[in-house]
Amino acid sequence: MLRFSVAVLTALATVGATPASSYPETPSHVARSDVQTVGDGTSASCTSDAVVRAVKRGGLIRFDCGPDPVTIEMRQTAKVVNTSPSVVIDGGGLVTLSGVGKRRILYQNTCDPKQTWTTSHCNDQASPRLVLRNLTFARGNSTGQKYDGGGGGAVFVRGGQLKIVNSTFVGNRCDRPGADLGGAAVRVLDQYRDRPVQVLHGTFRGGRCSNGSALSSIGVSWRVEDSLFVGNRAIGRGANPARPGTRGGGSGGAIYLDGNRFTLALVRTVIRNNVANEGGGAVFFVSNDRTGTMLIKRSRLVHNPSKGFETKGLPGIFFLGARRPTIIKSVLR
Repeated sequence: MLRFSVAVLTALATVGATPASSYPETPSHVARSDVQTVGDGTSASCTSDAVVRAVKRGGLIRFDCGPDPVTIEMRQTAKVVNTSPSVVIDGGGLVTLSGVGKRRILYQNTCDPKQTWTTSHCNDQASPRLVLRNLTFARGNSTGQKYDGGGGGAVFVRGGQLKIVNSTFVGNRCDRPGADLGGAAVRVLDQYRDRPVQVLHGTFRGGRCSNGSALSSIGVSWRVEDSLFVGNRAIGRGANPARPGTRGGGSGGAIYLDGNRFTLALVRTVIRNNVANEGGGAVFFVSNDRTGTMLIKRSRLVHNPSKGFETKGLPGIFFLGARRPTIIKSVLR
């Protein structure tokens, strides 16, 4: 059974959201022969090595760690191999993957030759399709990981397609300084045909990074539904481009999005008590060619201080795009 805290349920209820009750047991794009299980029914059998092997193999990954919640301390980062058509990791609401404050938890990069190049257009290929479902990612830390710009304390994804369902990210970290570095929880670069990353029933708490201490991306669109962002802080200083004498950063307490043409949709989502040292305590959105658009629908963005700058009339948001965000039945203050 999936477990939601009273605080999460209360926050989502204010915007008319309810937890998703069920998802297909086996996604249609995963062959049943590709289903594998981590563990043999005991918590001791659910190890870092077993997770790393399962992710390397791909397919649908389930856990059999006993009836109680279990935390698996990752001794190394689990890495998706690009020959996998699909990787679906389903924790069943009982599994926490922990980076123990020392390492990134999960990595996918279609343009990293160490993970196997599979096309001539690695920045725009359909697979792997990565789904993270019914999991908690805790204490991931990508500090010092600078390949492809770094960031992604818990999860880094470049290429393929990413979907996050019923998952929690808590206490993740990435580098403290950096003008365009971000994503204490999740960092994404490039998605197939510029399709949006989907986040459904996600919770993001207590992230710390230079920018975007929950979500961060460059040139990537997002659709976030029925989710909660609370207590995340963008701790860099100097913004982007970095002011003289600084190393830059400090924008997008919860969400930091940069690039050219991309979109952000926040639907039935709560963003509260996040902080940015520079711009956008809740959201930093900069479309460099001014083609990007933003939708806020049936959501609450409250108490998200921007210590440096924000867009007039949009508390907690710094926005540069095609036009003012479309705001429908939402609260911003």
